Amino acid sequence: MDLTIHTADTAPADSAALLEGIADDLGFVPNLAGVAAASPALLAGFDGLRRAVGSGGLDPVLRETAGVAVGVAADNRYGVAFHSTVLGGLGVADDEIARMRQGAEPADPRTSAVYALAREVVLSRGKVAASTVDRALAAGLSVSDVLDVVAECTFAGLVGTIDNLAGRVDLDEFLRPRAWQAG
Repeated sequence: MDLTIHTADTAPADSAALLEGIADDLGFVPNLAGVAAASPALLAGFDGLRRAVGSGGLDPVLRETAGVAVGVAADNRYGVAFHSTVLGGLGVADDEIARMRQGAEPADPRTSAVYALAREVVLSRGKVAASTVDRALAAGLSVSDVLDVVAECTFAGLVGTIDNLAGRVDLDEFLRPRAWQAG
């Protein structure tokens, strides 16, 4: 499906204000949001979920780790590039990011438990084994953290659906150094 990357000037009127809000928050409009802007309802859902996930209490490294896990599990090129870029900006070592991008769990037990949980949420469509949740709780995550991981999985899944429907959204310039393809 050929989807246009909209700006606030080209998007439907009901999407323009949302794009401006995203630009105010991030300093730019990511191409994926520009594509979603063709549908004001989709963009509103995208933006609302983005804001909700960002306001949760989950550590940003854990949240972005979940995003990489979802992207790898769902073959989402845009999401893997985005979350990998953010992880790099948060100081996560390149070898750990590479490990996750290859589908392997990180070395740190807590981060590894989040990666495994997010991956299983996607692959099992939410029918996560009790042992996976128990592992996350034993690694120090709270029930709220586990649910925040589910929220990130939902957001990352939406990103992946849009990216796949669009036949791969052009990566923003800042994402290109972390471009990804399934192995």
